[in-house]
Amino acid sequence: MQLQFQIIGFVLILLAVFHIFFPKRFEWKKECQDLSLLNRQMMYVHTFFLALTVFLMGILLITSAEDLIGTSIGRKVTFGFGIFWIARLYVQFFVYSKELWKGKRFETIIHICFALMWAYFSFVFLYTPIVGEMMIAANTCSFLFPC
Repeated sequence: MQLQFQIIGFVLILLAVFHIFFPKRFEWKKECQDLSLLNRQMMYVHTFFLALTVFLMGILLITSAEDLIGTSIGRKVTFGFGIFWIARLYVQFFVYSKELWKGKRFETIIHICFALMWAYFSFVFLYTPIVGEMMIAANTCSFLFPC
């Protein structure tokens, strides 16, 4: 499980770095031109803080995977990560319009890839604390959850 956390951490750092290119890729100068100054700046500021959060989550997963898996507080943090990513998975299907990707080859591939990634993150982060706590309660050990 530690390796899974580190892989996810690396992916999250890459995802955070990709946020740097969002304004240009999505033509925010042109698209946000009609927004008020406050709303325009909120787009940039919220994107920055989301990217920072994702980056720090990635760093935590890479540097502290063992603690996140092997301690009670770590499993609680991990469960919180699971809630975060399952909410993101929900948004992928029920908030974003299908018009954004349906019938468009590249966008459909991206939609599927990100949906699979959010599902993978959700599974790992929800599986770890639930199974970890169950094994501790049952006083059993495994290669995933050593005693």
